[in-house]
Amino acid sequence: MTTLDLLVTDVQVVRPDRAEVERVDLGVKDGVFTRIETGIDPAEATTVVDGRGLLAFPGAVDAHQHWGIYNPLPDDTGTESRACAQGGVTTSLTYMRTGQYYMNRGGSYHDVFPAVLAASEGRSYVDYAFHLAPMMKEHIDEIPWLVAEQGVTSFKIFMFYGSHGLHGRSANQSDFLMIPEGERYDIAHFEFVMRGIQAAREKLPEHADSISLSLHCETAEIMTAYTKLVEQTGRHDLEAYSDSRPPHSEGLAVTIASYLAHETGLPTINLLHLSSAKAMEAAMLMARTFPHVDFRREVTIGHLLADITTASGLGAKVNPPIRPRADVEALWEHLLAGDVSWVVSDHACCKDEHKFGEPRDDVFAGKSGFGGTEYLLPGLVGEGRKRGLSYQQVAQLVSWNPAQRFGLHSKGTIELGYDADFALVDPDRAWTVRAADSLSTQEYTPFEGMEIGATVTDTFVRGAHVLADGAINGEPTGRYLHRPTARDAG
Repeated sequence: MTTLDLLVTDVQVVRPDRAEVERVDLGVKDGVFTRIETGIDPAEATTVVDGRGLLAFPGAVDAHQHWGIYNPLPDDTGTESRACAQGGVTTSLTYMRTGQYYMNRGGSYHDVFPAVLAASEGRSYVDYAFHLAPMMKEHIDEIPWLVAEQGVTSFKIFMFYGSHGLHGRSANQSDFLMIPEGERYDIAHFEFVMRGIQAAREKLPEHADSISLSLHCETAEIMTAYTKLVEQTGRHDLEAYSDSRPPHSEGLAVTIASYLAHETGLPTINLLHLSSAKAMEAAMLMARTFPHVDFRREVTIGHLLADITTASGLGAKVNPPIRPRADVEALWEHLLAGDVSWVVSDHACCKDEHKFGEPRDDVFAGKSGFGGTEYLLPGLVGEGRKRGLSYQQVAQLVSWNPAQRFGLHSKGTIELGYDADFALVDPDRAWTVRAADSLSTQEYTPFEGMEIGATVTDTFVRGAHVLADGAINGEPTGRYLHRPTARDAG
C-alpha cells in the first residue's frame, strides 16, 4: 500500500535555518512534506523521482514580479509562470495597480481585483499572489476589505509616478494614473496610504505581522531635471539612463519614505530594488535612525549580475536603472554583510515589439523593465558561490525571508508540514544564457551570453513536478494564495 504521493530520493537538502546540507529522501503527501529521512522504501510512493544527489533548495518566493504589465494578464500568467519554474521559483508575488498598463482601467478594487483573479485563474504553473497599489483615496478605504476578504496583505507606492513617466519624462501623468479629478498622487497621498495600512494592522491584529508596504524609491523632481540635462548631451545609452535617474534620487526617496513611516507609525516597510551604493547607504542610515521601523531591503538579480557595460544592449532598461560596476560591487558587499533581506527578479516580460522605440538605439524611446525570473535561483547560487555566499544564505534570501514577510507561512523551507515546494539544483553545471532557451515569451535578455554557474533541473510545486529535466511537465496547477497562509500542523 502506498502512503506517499511522491518520493524524491537522494537529495542534499538546503535549509534556511542551518548551515549544513543533509542527504535524505523527501516524501510528499497531499502537497506537503510528510517524511524527510533516509532510506524511504520506493514501494511506499505512487511516483518516485531520482534526485541524483543534487541540491534541493526550498522553492524560491520571487517577491517582485509584474505579470500583465505589457501583455494580457491571462497570457503572462501562463507563459511567465513557466519561466518561474525554470528558475526554481515556486511562488510569484506580482504587483498590480489600476491605471494604464496591467488591466488598463481605473476604479475601485472591489471592481478591478475580481477581474484580476478571474484573468489569472487556472493558468499558472506556480502558486501566486498579488501586491496592490492604492492609487487613490477610495483604494485606501478598501484596504481592510482587501486584507480580510481577498487575502491581499501587501501594498505598494511608486514614489515617482506623480510627475515623472514610467519610461522617462512625461507630461501626461494624470491620464496615466486614471485617478479621479482633483486627486493627486504625491507625498501627501503616500502619507495617507501609510496611515490607512497602519489602521488596517490595528483593526486586524491577527494579520498585522503579515501586512506591509513596499516602496519604489525614486524622486520625480530629481529625475525630471537630470533627464533634461542628459538628453541635452545627446547620449542615449544605458549609462545615460543611469545618469538620468541618479542614485541620490533613490537615497532621497528612501529618506522621505522612512520619515513618513516614522510619522505614521507604520513599522513594516519594504524598500524595493535598491540599485546603488547611495540607495543602500540611505537605507542603512534610516534603519539606524528609526530602529522602531522594521525595514526590509530588496535587491534584484539583475542589479547583482549586470552593469551598464556588461548588460546586453538597451533591453536592460529598467527602473531603477542598471548601474555602473562600482554600484554592483557595493550591493554585493551589503548582501554578504547581511544587509539585504531578499533577492528578486522584478520580472516584467516586455516583448521586442513593445520594448524598443524609434530610434531603436535610443534608451529614452524604449520601455522600462525586462524578464529574469528564470535566472533567479541559478544566478544567485552560481555568482554567490564565487563570492562566498553560503547555500543557507541563498535559501534565506530567495525563500524564507520573503515568505515570512509576506504572510506565506506554508512556504519557504523544506520541513514537515510545509508545502512541498522545492527545486533541484546542480551547482557544478554552468551554462550560457541565450534568450532562445528561455520559457518566457520575451525574445531578448540583458543577460545574453552571460555564464550562469548553476542549473535548476527540476521544480516541484506542492509536490507537482512542474519542471522535469529543464522542460515544463504537465498542466498548470498553481493556486492563488489567500494570505496569510497557514502551515499544515498535521
